[in-house]
Amino acid sequence: MLNAARLGAAALSAALLAGVAAGPALADSPSPSDGSATPAAPAAPAAPTTSAAPAVPDGLYGKSDPTYDGVWRQSLALTALSAAKVTPADSAVAWLTGQQCEDGGWPSYRAAGAACDAKTEDSNATAVAIQALVALGGHQPAVDKGVQWLKANQNADGSWPYNPGSPGDANSTGLAVNALFAARTDPASVAKAGSGGAAGKNAFDGLAHFQLGCTAPADQRGAFAFQPDPAAGTLAPNTLATAQAALAAAGGHLPVTTSVRAESTPKPLACADGSAPTAVPHAEAGEAVGAYLTAQLSAGGRHLTLTMPGAEPKPDYTATAWASLALTQSGHPEQASEAVDWLEGQGATWTKNGTDAAATATLLMVAQAAHHDTAGLTDQLTALGPAPKGHAASAYATPVKKKSDGFGQFWLIIVGLLVGIGGGLLLSLQRKRNPNL
Repeated sequence: MLNAARLGAAALSAALLAGVAAGPALADSPSPSDGSATPAAPAAPAAPTTSAAPAVPDGLYGKSDPTYDGVWRQSLALTALSAAKVTPADSAVAWLTGQQCEDGGWPSYRAAGAACDAKTEDSNATAVAIQALVALGGHQPAVDKGVQWLKANQNADGSWPYNPGSPGDANSTGLAVNALFAARTDPASVAKAGSGGAAGKNAFDGLAHFQLGCTAPADQRGAFAFQPDPAAGTLAPNTLATAQAALAAAGGHLPVTTSVRAESTPKPLACADGSAPTAVPHAEAGEAVGAYLTAQLSAGGRHLTLTMPGAEPKPDYTATAWASLALTQSGHPEQASEAVDWLEGQGATWTKNGTDAAATATLLMVAQAAHHDTAGLTDQLTALGPAPKGHAASAYATPVKKKSDGFGQFWLIIVGLLVGIGGGLLLSLQRKRNPNL
């Protein structure tokens, strides 16, 4: 999970404050009023003043600086286009596979010819790259190496950090669990041994480490914190952490293609008086976070809100998108429907008129999960990268009828009625003139 200090990039921080970034798993920093603290991070290095941003490589989707989100946006784009039955150009796939390091991990971006640095490989890029390659098919060796990298860089408490060796966070852990599901690896079986060979916690335990349970106030139960407070160890809800971890809690991955529908609204966490467990059981995690997100979407006017210190609260497009995907995955598309409609209505703003590859790809996956017409978004995303090899009819496209067909049928019916009425009147007049008819 990235934050502004880890990135060391003022430009990306400014984009976050504008509320339109759709980059790699950025947890919104909670406002001081909610009683939580921004996660600690090393000081950001000084921004370079003379070096220019790297040129956008051939095969990469989007035209902006890829330094901090190249693998992220490429993975989302390839995942969304695969679901839209688009066969991407070989150069697009080769760029993503070429970013993988020998140990199986992916960095956010690696310039052509640059050596891999294990310290810059990250779980977010690796997790979405795995999901993209699974969606594309035919890349099992790369997927297997990526899964092995995730296993090797899991913390003993079951969680994943953004970069290896750091404390885990909910966003990175959720994305890693998504990747395991996509690769058909049971998260319950993924656990790293602790010190002295002791059994470590599994991936579901790691996810539960960040979820607020029965000891939290009733209106916060089911939410996820980005990380526990470093001093007190307490948890405070974080909007984007909750939305991104929710898809993992619901047992899903990208793209969301489920058609399961629950018969009721998400069930809030069941808390017995006097015997509240400190951790949310895995079997209840998806429903509990779904209930929390449903309440937040309703209270926020169909969307979630980004809060950053010193800035006015803004609609959080990325968190709203992940929340809608999680609700759909857990069998509650009706609770996601208004958020989906809101996102589509705000699509031009969020995607910067279809020029932001990550946002456009995420919105496309939201529309796909909701089974909405996706032809326009597919065309927008396709235009941001190399020409595809093929484009089959999408399962989500809405066939358009020719106006002339409907028009012709309409007039045929009218003419037939007029002929029938006219014939009846003529016969009636003839009978009056000649009763013998």
